[in-house]
Amino acid sequence: MMQKQKLIVIGGGASGFFCAVNAARLHPHLEVILLEKSSKLLSKVKVSGGGRCNVTHQSDEVADMLHAYPRGMRLIKKTLHQFSPNDTVQWFGERGVKLKIEEDGRLFPVSNNSQSVIDCLMREAEQYNVVIRTHSDVVAIQHNGQFELSIKKENSGVELLSADLVVVATGGHPKLSGFDWLTALGHTVSMPVPSLFTFNISDKRLHELMGIAVKQAVVKIPALKAVEEGPVLITHWGLSAPAVLKLSSRCARELHDLEYTFDVVVNWFPEYHESAALDYLKSAKQFTKGLVSSKPLAGIVSRLWIYLLHRSGINAVTHWGELTHVQMVALSKTLCNDVYQAKGKTTFKEEFVTAGGISLQEIDANTMESKKIKGLYFAGEVMDVDGITGGYNFQHAWTSGWIVANSIT
Repeated sequence: MMQKQKLIVIGGGASGFFCAVNAARLHPHLEVILLEKSSKLLSKVKVSGGGRCNVTHQSDEVADMLHAYPRGMRLIKKTLHQFSPNDTVQWFGERGVKLKIEEDGRLFPVSNNSQSVIDCLMREAEQYNVVIRTHSDVVAIQHNGQFELSIKKENSGVELLSADLVVVATGGHPKLSGFDWLTALGHTVSMPVPSLFTFNISDKRLHELMGIAVKQAVVKIPALKAVEEGPVLITHWGLSAPAVLKLSSRCARELHDLEYTFDVVVNWFPEYHESAALDYLKSAKQFTKGLVSSKPLAGIVSRLWIYLLHRSGINAVTHWGELTHVQMVALSKTLCNDVYQAKGKTTFKEEFVTAGGISLQEIDANTMESKKIKGLYFAGEVMDVDGITGGYNFQHAWTSGWIVANSIT
């Protein structure tokens, strides 16, 4: 009986798991082994979207998705034609995980529980006999016709494991040294820097508003001429939510170069610019009675409104009729051009995303195979590809994993 070829997938995240289960299903002649260095499998899937798992983003055309990838757009343009968001919906739907579209285009399991996605992938792994090994940290790969992997064991020993085919799906790494075992194979790595992070702002009054979410605001970084619009969340360290996270992604390298010290401008009243906001306030003064603090405008949450009054130099016990022209000018400026100094960032360990990784010039976009070493493949964020928040990074994981699984012969 002919011995099965051995495929080793390194990394138990979304891309690695998706690659492993599809490869095992499509190629019964393969023995598929998945190695994960930690004790946790699919950890980002578990925590993403507040524990609901933002599986992908709704799209009927590849062109609709391209803007969401600050790095790797050219590769994504080719790969999404092979496995699109609609294919993702179909793949999970056929396996009992129905997805629903939210207003902003994000897709989540109907169950609102990331465990649905995890359970689905685990069932596939069991059904197609994928061997899963945790606490298996690959520290080196040798290639001499066949691959030989050095795996660091818990007891500090090293185990050698051979393979005919290898898929690297280890995700991003915060330090360039984390890629040393891959550069040793002759691959080039773009310097990793954090992406998808929140802005730290030293303002205790702002921190007191933690938990307040604004459905729509415009956030700018003037020094970089960068703008995003969307929800903003006030946290105990500064500003977060999609508008901020998207900016952090698009400007990841530039903000790194600025050492994360920069001015950020928020328009809390995005339907208006300053002069229009001033006219709005003049009209409100004419027709609104009572204290300014008790009659917030434009649906702004009361506590945030009082804070913005304070930033404008307006006492909370001022009556609408008592507002001076100077005060209204100041308030219109605060509403539409509220300037903060960001100093530092906050990233989340479980959801850490990096800009950087294996150079895309060294990867065949049609197969995800290394152009340098035959039989070596890449999937997911280990490549120099990353997307803004909204399901785009998971879509790249599913797409690249699927392409590898289908390319292996």
